[in-house]
Amino acid sequence: MQLLIVEDEVKLALYLQKGLREEGFTVDVANDGVTGLEAASQHRYDLIVLDGMLPGLDGLAVLAALRQSQSTPVLMLTARGEVEDRVRGLRSGADDYLVKPFAFPELVARIQVLLRRASPPLAEVTVLRLADLEVDLIRRRVTRAGQRVDLTNKEFNLLTLLLRRQGAVLSRTELAAQVWGMNFDSETNIVDVAVRRLRNKLDQPFEQSLLHTVRGMGYVLEIRADA
Repeated sequence: MQLLIVEDEVKLALYLQKGLREEGFTVDVANDGVTGLEAASQHRYDLIVLDGMLPGLDGLAVLAALRQSQSTPVLMLTARGEVEDRVRGLRSGADDYLVKPFAFPELVARIQVLLRRASPPLAEVTVLRLADLEVDLIRRRVTRAGQRVDLTNKEFNLLTLLLRRQGAVLSRTELAAQVWGMNFDSETNIVDVAVRRLRNKLDQPFEQSLLHTVRGMGYVLEIRADA
């Protein structure tokens, strides 16, 4: 599941990102309303955690703009706890409203409820596929053309992220953040080494390549007609 956190308190945003990643989510962060709206417009997220008080565009303005084009579940997270504020947020299109300060387990529980309510079939997906590649998320088993592909834990997480966002080019910075939970350092080749090892196992023994390098941008998992 892919989440977007739009929160201008940097420490809180990073805390939420780290905690939600540990819960198994893929998490992006935006620290102002304009950037958040742009991210939500360019990528498909399963849920958005949206602060009500943001620089650039406030939360209600972002929500109003989102509701013109999409029905992505939105959990408002704000310090405004008055009844009128909660009612205004819900009437503006928010699916739930959580007041700061809050307990992290309650946030996770509310997110899970909204995800189940929004798309039960998607929440229950346990197998991802692309061409003859199949990834069983429950058994953490990978097969290609019926053959078992043995991966390390990091390789499995890397493949799962690329497969969930198949067709999208993911930068080294994003891969480092999502898989290793670290800021990308241009002097380290940890991402390139991991991708190379994954490609050797995933593509080398087979006729069709699925994992591709996009020079200057990153990596993408997709079927290419000219492959």
